[in-house]
Amino acid sequence: MLNTDFSQALHTLSIAAVPALLGIILHEVAHGYVAWRRGDPTAAALGRLSLNPLPHIDPMGLLVFGLTSLSGSFVFGWAKPVPVNPRYFRNPMKDMMLVALAGPVTNFLLGLAFGVILRLTLEFLPYEQWRDSVEYTFALSSLQAGVVINFGLGWLNMLPIPPLDGSKVLSWFLPGEAGRQFMRLERYGFVILLLLLFSGLLGKVLGPLVFGSVRGYYSLLGL
Repeated sequence: MLNTDFSQALHTLSIAAVPALLGIILHEVAHGYVAWRRGDPTAAALGRLSLNPLPHIDPMGLLVFGLTSLSGSFVFGWAKPVPVNPRYFRNPMKDMMLVALAGPVTNFLLGLAFGVILRLTLEFLPYEQWRDSVEYTFALSSLQAGVVINFGLGWLNMLPIPPLDGSKVLSWFLPGEAGRQFMRLERYGFVILLLLLFSGLLGKVLGPLVFGSVRGYYSLLGL
């Protein structure tokens, strides 16, 4: 159910907007960049290596992002998948694994970066002195959201469920024909994700991974 306090809901959306959109877009750019480095020019030729958000926006993914942000639940959304043509790869299975891995790794690195910026902000602009500043508290909230959202995107995409990136990573490690057979589940992937989501199992798996890693990282940063 959407938050009945619409102004608070918009505030939540504004806090999540930049870190979430940055994470979603850079995730796709990373796929395209690694594909380009492995020999596939498709994404580059279509202008999908740009940081301009317009070529990456998927209307449905943007709508889902807005609804989940406004509801105060787990923030979720997606950009247009970057097109990848494995026929350009010298080693299709390995190169597809590297392309898939690039997205979640980018989210984890972005989450780490948001945490470092948060730590430096608190070090040089102490909360006790700046807590009355609306801009300051908004910035802190956005930085914290950046850590949680990008760790969440990273762990979500690492789940070994086709068509998520983790499935392509797992398929490379499976012996022989087993990897190709496993990837045939991709046609049922969206249904599987919906079942996991509405059954609550997805949250039970992601929750400990996301918040456990966030707490551990905050501990390392001394936060």
